Amino acid sequence: MNRFSLYILTGMLPAFAAVELDAIYGDGMVLQRGREITVRGTTDAPGEAIMVKFNGQSVKAEVKGKKWQAVLQPMEANATGQELVAEQKSGSASVQNVVVGEVWIASGQSNMLWRLNQTPGNQQTIAQSANEHFRFYHSEPQVHTAPPRYNADLLKRVQEKRMYEGKWAVSAPAATPRMTAVGYYFGQSLQKALGVPVGVIHASLGGSNMLAWIPRDVVRREYPGCQGGDWVKSRYASAWVRGRAQQNVGPGGDFSRHPYAPSYLYETGLEKWEGFPVAGTIWYQGESDAEILDNEQNKKLLKDVITSWRDSLNNPDMAFIQVQLPRINDKGALRAYWPEFRQVQAEVAEELPNVGCVVTLDLGSTNSDVHPPRKVEVGERLAATALKEVYGKDVAAYGPVVSGFRTKGGKVTVSFRNAQGLRTTDGADPVGFELAGNDKKFVPAEAEIQDEKVVLTAQGLKAPKFMRYGWAVFINPNLVNEAGLPTAPCAATDGKVAKKKSRRKRR
Repeated sequence: MNRFSLYILTGMLPAFAAVELDAIYGDGMVLQRGREITVRGTTDAPGEAIMVKFNGQSVKAEVKGKKWQAVLQPMEANATGQELVAEQKSGSASVQNVVVGEVWIASGQSNMLWRLNQTPGNQQTIAQSANEHFRFYHSEPQVHTAPPRYNADLLKRVQEKRMYEGKWAVSAPAATPRMTAVGYYFGQSLQKALGVPVGVIHASLGGSNMLAWIPRDVVRREYPGCQGGDWVKSRYASAWVRGRAQQNVGPGGDFSRHPYAPSYLYETGLEKWEGFPVAGTIWYQGESDAEILDNEQNKKLLKDVITSWRDSLNNPDMAFIQVQLPRINDKGALRAYWPEFRQVQAEVAEELPNVGCVVTLDLGSTNSDVHPPRKVEVGERLAATALKEVYGKDVAAYGPVVSGFRTKGGKVTVSFRNAQGLRTTDGADPVGFELAGNDKKFVPAEAEIQDEKVVLTAQGLKAPKFMRYGWAVFINPNLVNEAGLPTAPCAATDGKVAKKKSRRKRR
């Protein structure tokens, strides 16, 4: 007699759970405080009422077909792990150890993907990583673009959009080794400063271009000619990105399901989080798109990433803090336009509200490695910016920023914001300043600190008209403020005072 016949005879039919929670809800997760929380799932018994219970709330779900959702009212931060449950007459589904605090997304390309176990000093950091109040959802890429040609299994996985595997985890030595290092240092710093639970949702991919992170409806509307496999021929695909795609799929391959295809990474890594409340996003990306010298195109792409994510997350004021490209000691064509891309990042931060740009000019590689090892400072600077701009904390978040200059004879006096305690890290004169006349032919300038200003002169230049700072792929910058934070790169300016935009704080 088989097992099913035995069940029939004894009246003991196996139990099938009618109601399920979507995969983004898991043990150890963090819910965003101060916002309505939509809880979603599916059911095989749509005729039965569904009640969602959490933190003293009991809410009836709205059911449409086999899908359901319920909305929990805003909650204060709560570090006590509780059960989130969806109940029906025929069964229930639940996740355990759910807390309420601050939730952030971490995304971008390989420098965001770079794991904690790949960074200097990682063994000690991992050993000390236990923190019940810091949690993360790490999306592990199942397909990368480094192999020269995808085999049948990888091609099938990409076609079926099984790009990422992930789940929630509480920070602990067994869980943290493969987590994003930048996201880890950001999240731990934020949690310790705020004293509430913090969750980081991570999804990134090495070499990824911005177009791959933009939702399909926006791509269809704003980027004609990028549908299907034709994107690889478009002006939005850099030579490096195009080359990787061609290597991976081979001659005559289907480029529409390559990881760098428009919308692909958004759909596989972030779409499932649509409508899930978060406080903000940290973003480390640009190395691929910077190969294309087109500031207006890159500004549009970056703005579309930001605004489309704000739309999909129902958070029009969502904080978005980007890592400005660092230095790299590489004279190749692939890195030639990094100064211009840094300018793009800075301008987007000035033009859109609640967008930050963390300067890392001093943290990049002293060789041609596109993966600088100093991820601790990157994460901590991101956290400081969030603490200041999103949470209103009195912390040092910015280095000096050129606000204008005046010329008297052959001397140029440069003014800054955030210049308290202006100094150099090595005791030498500041480096990285250049001057030009009306012809915009820049020459290196000698610089001298005078209080909170810098005075410049250039040999042979009697009537300076333009100034710039840090305008190089590689530089050893030494000008910092009292907090030790570096001076932001400055594109060619004629001395007009830069206006600091107003920023809206969430708290």
